Amino acid sequence: MSRIFLDTSPFIYYLDGFEPFASKVEKFLLSAMDNDDFLYTSTITDTEYLVHPYREKSYIKIIAYKSFLQNIHILKTGIDETIAEKAAQIRAFYQGIKTADSLQLAAAIGSGCDLFLTNDKQLKQVSEITVLIVDEL
Repeated sequence: MSRIFLDTSPFIYYLDGFEPFASKVEKFLLSAMDNDDFLYTSTITDTEYLVHPYREKSYIKIIAYKSFLQNIHILKTGIDETIAEKAAQIRAFYQGIKTADSLQLAAAIGSGCDLFLTNDKQLKQVSEITVLIVDEL
């Protein structure tokens, strides 16, 4: 059993059907569920994913996103002072990592996750957690 943190991009690919990534994410999620892995994300994902549906007034996408989180039992990590400080350390020690990405990584590390699924290759430089790239699945 692993603890897997999902960055925002896997949600976008899967829920919005962006191929070839949607199929890769679906296969990964099915495997994780078969293995009884714990799936995590953070409130940052809510902010990042929901911008486009709110802008489009696509309430169906908003409901689909929230239902998806509940249906596959994705645990959500909030951002507190400990995670914010870890995010600052990540930004201080690794070149070019943006604030939202550092918060996601810090939330994953703070949640005790083993893996971080994203499609941002730049995040592979972080040594505190194994970063998996959707494109490389």
